[in-house]
Amino acid sequence: MDTMNIGEAAKATGVSAKMIRHYEEVGLLPAPRRTDAGYRLYNPNDIHTLRFIRHARDLGFSIHDIGELVGLWQNRRRPSRQVKALAQTHIQQLEQKAQELLAMKASLEHLVRCCQGDDRPECPILENLAAEDSRPSSGSQAPGRAKRGLSGQ
Repeated sequence: MDTMNIGEAAKATGVSAKMIRHYEEVGLLPAPRRTDAGYRLYNPNDIHTLRFIRHARDLGFSIHDIGELVGLWQNRRRPSRQVKALAQTHIQQLEQKAQELLAMKASLEHLVRCCQGDDRPECPILENLAAEDSRPSSGSQAPGRAKRGLSGQ
């Protein structure tokens, strides 16, 4: 089979039809050829590009970065240093996100330790969520510890 409709392309690539249309809309994938009835037809190159996009999304690259990666991938004369620089920047972003997730986890663990989890209505977790500023404070308190000093409860 030389071409595929959008459903077949979605099945072959693991990218939903909705996302395929979105990728076309934002320019990651060229507008496909269409049948006389207006149905999209994807060729093997389109399928390969969709798989490339899916792999890049699986690694957490943004749509913008994927656009750059697709351009670099399709440009056989590109210097690999550009690709490496993009990947290194993404690694730094992932590291930052991982640190943020660990801080959130520490905050939640602290709140769970402070909560008695019994039949009483008092709940430091809900109190913290309802606080005007329930974000962890910066500076003197440990990461993840809320400004409302819950350790004594």
